[in-house]
Amino acid sequence: MNQISSYLVVLMTFAACCGNGSADDPHAADFYVSPQGSDAWTGTLAAPSTSGNDGPFATLERARDAVRQSGKRSSADVVVLVRGGTYQLTQTVVFGLQDSGTNDSTITYAAYPGETPVFSSGQEITGWQKVTVPLPRLPEAAQGNVWVASVSEKFLTLYDDHGMLPRAQSERFVPSGSSTELRFPEGELKNWPNVKDVEIVVRPTRLWTMNVLPLVAIDEKARTARTAIPATYGMNKIGCWVENVLEELDKPGEWALNTQEGKVYLWPRGDSPIMAPQLIELIRIEGEVDKQGPKDIPVRNLCFRGLTFKHGERYTLAKDDAGTQHDWDMFDKANTLVRLRGAENCVIEDCHFLHSGSGAIRVDLHGQQNTFSGNHIEHLGGGGILLCGYGPGTKDVNKKNVVSQNHIHHIGEIYWHSPGIFLCQSGENRVANNLIHHANYSGMIVSGIVTRFFTKQNKRESSRAIRWNEIRTLPKNPSLEAIRPYLHTRNNLIENNEIHNVMQILGDGNGIYVRGAGAGNVIRGNYIHHLVSSINGQSGMRTDGGQMDTLFTGNLLYKCRSQGMTLKLNNRFENNIIADVIAPRGTYLKIVEGPMKGASNKRNIYYSTLADCTFVSEPGVGKGKVGEDRRGRVPARMSDIDSDYNIYYCKADNSRSDGVLRKLQADGVDTNSRANDPMFVDPENGDFRFQSDSPALEMGIVPFDLSKVGLRPASTTK
Repeated sequence: MNQISSYLVVLMTFAACCGNGSADDPHAADFYVSPQGSDAWTGTLAAPSTSGNDGPFATLERARDAVRQSGKRSSADVVVLVRGGTYQLTQTVVFGLQDSGTNDSTITYAAYPGETPVFSSGQEITGWQKVTVPLPRLPEAAQGNVWVASVSEKFLTLYDDHGMLPRAQSERFVPSGSSTELRFPEGELKNWPNVKDVEIVVRPTRLWTMNVLPLVAIDEKARTARTAIPATYGMNKIGCWVENVLEELDKPGEWALNTQEGKVYLWPRGDSPIMAPQLIELIRIEGEVDKQGPKDIPVRNLCFRGLTFKHGERYTLAKDDAGTQHDWDMFDKANTLVRLRGAENCVIEDCHFLHSGSGAIRVDLHGQQNTFSGNHIEHLGGGGILLCGYGPGTKDVNKKNVVSQNHIHHIGEIYWHSPGIFLCQSGENRVANNLIHHANYSGMIVSGIVTRFFTKQNKRESSRAIRWNEIRTLPKNPSLEAIRPYLHTRNNLIENNEIHNVMQILGDGNGIYVRGAGAGNVIRGNYIHHLVSSINGQSGMRTDGGQMDTLFTGNLLYKCRSQGMTLKLNNRFENNIIADVIAPRGTYLKIVEGPMKGASNKRNIYYSTLADCTFVSEPGVGKGKVGEDRRGRVPARMSDIDSDYNIYYCKADNSRSDGVLRKLQADGVDTNSRANDPMFVDPENGDFRFQSDSPALEMGIVPFDLSKVGLRPASTTK
């Protein structure tokens, strides 16, 4: 079955799974759930009869069990409708093999039409009392404004009606140290009696990740501290700060927990209830997983539609975690509100995920032909949607999923590096028509594991995930060609997504980033714009870390900072528009690593309204550098690229365009390229359609069709 056929199968499954309970009556269902129901009732819609048996169930678990017991799963579709209101969860609701729809039947758990059922693990903290006497260590500004309540459980996040409340946080300081021990400036840290409640937020030397780590010991005299879990990189240079200490509670909304006292202190920012989460995962769909063996048995044919999930706890790193690239996430980790772990033909549609400490949706290990569509994901500590298969090896079972029409924004509010959508060791997926904005790092990451990690080492990042028993024949220092069969992030189609206002805090990131993935990924028709934060070192799109055999075509990059496209090796960049890259660098096409045999730069438009622009950057060329650099990389050269039929145009100073083109043609490329105005309709207002007499049309450049991009009615995107 080809790739397009696979997508059609998934979409047909999606339509069948998420149909109404009845073609005639959208309120018809096999069972009903209501906050006013009882698990002792029969699950009907009617109010309880005089016998006390008829009426809806009270919990999703009871409805799940009723479906198991009904005997309908193998013969017909089953629908459970969930009435509006809040359902407080104290344990994860797990759907296993016995909950699958069998044969062609589907099991749907959906919101009752016109109502909003909310699943929350938040438990209200009560018994608040205003602190009326001065609290030692509490800042002067907070004296008289803080309330205290007794608690029996530890929690890492708190919520009011406005969302997540910030923990008390110190000012940034710059330490020196290793991944587990730091040396801090005098007075910055103290040997707090409840030191194990205190966490340190680490921004290492590198700009693309961060950690939140529990402290275990502080020596004030030696000015050293140790963490319970190693940081991804050394704790130095960029800076750190501590959270959850009373002396830093100095702003409305901030709080601090002392588990030794069994008390939580809060400076309220309103008078709404305060909720402490009990769970990270609210729902888990879990098949029979054989992590060491060749085959898993997935749960099949479940659909969840129109449900809201909120107030999930923040995840923490564990000693044996296996990290993805740069620890942006973990392999097979319970860190989202809804998790699929061994699932096929399942659907999460039109659900709302918000105000939680971790991520929204993830698909672990075996995950095939699942659909995630129309979901609204916002204000989370972690990421949006993660498809994460097995680490490199022969087990390639995370594939052929559809991620479409999801609105993802304001994510990564705790773990800044969390992207909107992340594909890791997952292939043949279609990721289309999603809207991603206001993230603190990259909008979308397509990643596997780079070659240098294929050397046995006990590092959390990447190499712990490798299935060493399945790659015994690899040489000690394998080449990219040798490891390619084990890189499963291949043949993904990423199209018509809109990404803007990402890269809000971290640097060295991108709208769409591809690294360490397999071959055949196609990134087309995406609109990436207004990456306008003050952080430099970012690109609209980028290949990195030995990435090869990727096609970028028909994309529009507008007002991105630093670079438009960063290109390496043999990847192809064709029929794209890059407009108004923001200074200080203002580089439109940056090539950074060769050999670039097989790479292309064809029928692209590079357009600037500013004189401060660099259309093409070739590191090493013209600077006397020859051969490989200290990391064994070959310099990138435009003369090695199949580059032609491009337009380079600087509206503010077209002599720059002429100069660039003359240089390229002198190097033997861009023979048929031009330094002419492409004649967009209204580029200063983001309208990049071509006027009828545009030279781009004559050169065979296909116009960008904004009408296909971002959130669209389902009928227009199939």
